[in-house]
Amino acid sequence: MGGVSSSSSSSSSSKRRPKVKRAPGYEDPAVLAAQTSFTVNEVEALYELYKTLSFSAIKDGLIHKEQFRLALFRNSRGSNLFADRVFDMFDLKRNGVIEFGEFVRSLSTFHPKASESEKTKFAFKLYDLRGTGYIEKEELKEMVLALLGESDLSLSDTAVKEIVDNTFNQADSNGDGRIDPQEWEEFVKKNPASLRNMSLPYLQDITTAFPSFVMHSEVED
Repeated sequence: MGGVSSSSSSSSSSKRRPKVKRAPGYEDPAVLAAQTSFTVNEVEALYELYKTLSFSAIKDGLIHKEQFRLALFRNSRGSNLFADRVFDMFDLKRNGVIEFGEFVRSLSTFHPKASESEKTKFAFKLYDLRGTGYIEKEELKEMVLALLGESDLSLSDTAVKEIVDNTFNQADSNGDGRIDPQEWEEFVKKNPASLRNMSLPYLQDITTAFPSFVMHSEVED
């Protein structure tokens, strides 16, 4: 009799347990913590943040480009090359939305504890707009202009040209008119300030009030 009663009670308890609905692309925090620079607690905080962002406009549990631009760049106006480029790099599946696992893995690069090598590679891909494996002058110019646009700064064409030319004079060591990954790595080692926007201190103290991701850039010359 006792055994039957216990089984019945267990079955009844199981039926009462609410089923938790997870966001698309949800992954176990322990797994994500093991694969990124975040702790389990940080991943759990990011999940709460992700849910807030993903239901802020299009309520489907996914982060769309407009939501991403508004939350991380504090604007939802027309396309900006820099904002769109960052979104595309977060969208690892290339399906036009950012799922939770993608969100955590991509943000991990900006964690203060992420390696310089990881940040260097991400920054290189950010500037390699055509995906050729090289950064060319025109690509760097386009990104400098996009960064200035995000930061509401205005420089003359001459000043922008000087920034691009100076960068290439330092980085393009073989003089072929483009920067390869090894040249970029050497450039970053000599100019660590070029990665200063790749570390976001608040990722170690995450709250649901996500600060602006705008690169308040003081463009290096």
